[in-house]
Amino acid sequence: MPNSELMPIGVFAQRSGLTSSALRFYADSGLLPPAEVDPVSGYRHYGADQVARATALRRLREIAMPLAEVGTVLDAEAGEAARLVDEHVAGVVGDAAAARQKAAVIKSVLGGDRPGLLIAALKGPVLADAVDHVLTATATAYGPGTAVLTGVHVEAGHEAITLAATDRFRLSTRSLVPARTAEQTWVGTIDGDDLRAAVTEIRHSALVRIEAVPHGIRLRMDEREDRHCRLLSEEFPDHRLMLASLGEVTTRATVAKDLLLRALEEHPGECIALHISGHGVDVRSPNDEHPGIPLVATVTGEALQIRFETTTLYPAVSTAIGPDVMLDLRGHDRPVTIRSADRGDLTTLAMPVRAEYSS
Repeated sequence: MPNSELMPIGVFAQRSGLTSSALRFYADSGLLPPAEVDPVSGYRHYGADQVARATALRRLREIAMPLAEVGTVLDAEAGEAARLVDEHVAGVVGDAAAARQKAAVIKSVLGGDRPGLLIAALKGPVLADAVDHVLTATATAYGPGTAVLTGVHVEAGHEAITLAATDRFRLSTRSLVPARTAEQTWVGTIDGDDLRAAVTEIRHSALVRIEAVPHGIRLRMDEREDRHCRLLSEEFPDHRLMLASLGEVTTRATVAKDLLLRALEEHPGECIALHISGHGVDVRSPNDEHPGIPLVATVTGEALQIRFETTTLYPAVSTAIGPDVMLDLRGHDRPVTIRSADRGDLTTLAMPVRAEYSS
């Protein structure tokens, strides 16, 4: 390779984001040998065409991939490399979840494994369904100060326990009657990922005792290992105030859940408009560029057109219990309440989008 196309190790280090010492290590390990080594001085030079490999190597190491796996990924075809990266990340995530659970158990043992304060005892399948329902309203990513939006807010009283979650575009609440009376009321916001990881075991347990312990809750299940869920320190949004300030319902539509979901699936746009009138519910494009999908519905009140992002409305409808959903509307720019027509203990709010954002 001509000298004009080579760069010394220092320059290559700046280009690739790797230190000179790391480059020497990767050269000695065979992952990234230099393009040329001066036989007299021993100076190493790299080619411009090696920058991409070096950058990929650095990024793979940043996600804690072992050297042996890094080499396999770098030498694999694109599709196989992507599969190997996904497989590695899944392992890291699984290890992290297991480590969190083990750490919670260790902390419990170090604290003497004192009995927690019973805040609710619920049938496992009932609790698992409720957790699944409200988790659809949690945020999947967050920034500084918004980790609480990935959690589930728990309010445990003597007569009921209420779960709530919101990502500020949706709000989902579910109230359950405990199988046993709680010892004391309790309020806190639990890490959503911890609850999500425990759902399968909860579902297969006849009875789940929820106990308040320092820094979280403990789920106790017969013949199964205890599960610990971390307490989030941030304050949960005042969802009760939000519900109380919604205003009067001006339009109510009851529609078959499966038909509405199918219409949302078949609609090609990322944003949809619901045209609600005495004739039923029509699922259309906001700008009417696609034919509408008419749905039979029972409608009372004023005719109304309201727009939603499909990613907001679809999960809200899909979690409804039973064959029919009831939409309570208050105007084109107000949250819509989505309820199961035959179950009032599950309520979901979905925020519409403004006309200028849906065109």
